[in-house]
Amino acid sequence: MKRVKDSFSIKNLENISGIKAHTIRIWEKRYNLLSPERTDTNIRRYSLDSLRKLLNITLLYNHGFKISKIANLEEEEIPILVREIALKSNSEQVSINAFKLSMVNFDTVLFDATFDELLSKNNFSFIYLHIFIPLMNELGILWQTGAISPSHEHFITNLVKQKIHIQTEIIQRSNTPVKNNPTFVLYLPANEIHELSILFLNYFILSKGHKTISLGQSIPTESLKTLMSYSTGLHFVTYVTVEPNKDEINDYLQVFHEELIETFDNQLSIFGPQVSHVDKALVPSGINVYDKIEFFIEEQLNTTVFA
Repeated sequence: MKRVKDSFSIKNLENISGIKAHTIRIWEKRYNLLSPERTDTNIRRYSLDSLRKLLNITLLYNHGFKISKIANLEEEEIPILVREIALKSNSEQVSINAFKLSMVNFDTVLFDATFDELLSKNNFSFIYLHIFIPLMNELGILWQTGAISPSHEHFITNLVKQKIHIQTEIIQRSNTPVKNNPTFVLYLPANEIHELSILFLNYFILSKGHKTISLGQSIPTESLKTLMSYSTGLHFVTYVTVEPNKDEINDYLQVFHEELIETFDNQLSIFGPQVSHVDKALVPSGINVYDKIEFFIEEQLNTTVFA
């Protein structure tokens, strides 16, 4: 089975690059920048090489290069210029585009170089909140619309996870939790596997001097009761992307309250796409519902989110 998407429509190119299809056609006709193939019904189809080239051109164009100048560059000059700009720029969108380019090329070297340059100027939390989150939001839309393949999305997601794990280990080895600070238990509910946000929160909470217990994906509520033999007064944290779904989430919160909060002095902070289906009027005491990670950080960790 073919896992890597290697043929793209002009709409795919528009969605990935941000350049309007009409503009792409003008660049083709006037500057001969791309050479699409044609189907039997005369519909443009673009190769993976064409997409790579357009992403490179887009980065240069968005960085002030005139399209006429780009058209006069030698083919091998374009990626060299792109790497130089991506590594020196302070623009968050330029960094996002560089990561997208690394995804299309399955280019770990470019991903690492872009990340290292960002980390030399910003802390990891800034990179995650202001670059990785917008990047993953864009990629989610591109994947849903068929503009990129699962292979592309998994490639970039695993690299982001890798960076979170590395930064988390650095914190764990260098920080001692502040005495009397609450212990946070980070987990995902049963059948929930989308773990990027919970991995980042584990890192961030550790960085603020708290102890964490990170349990990972798909943990049934019943299994969390084991922790009651360790301690009460725990602060559970979870992120619901898919499960519990809109028909189950309100019941989930009620059961969680009855089994883990009511008699144990614990609390739960929950966020993610599915919280939009929570009936706020029915949320039991001890449960905090957040629309954004930033709100949780500001309220529960007393930390101003970085501008």
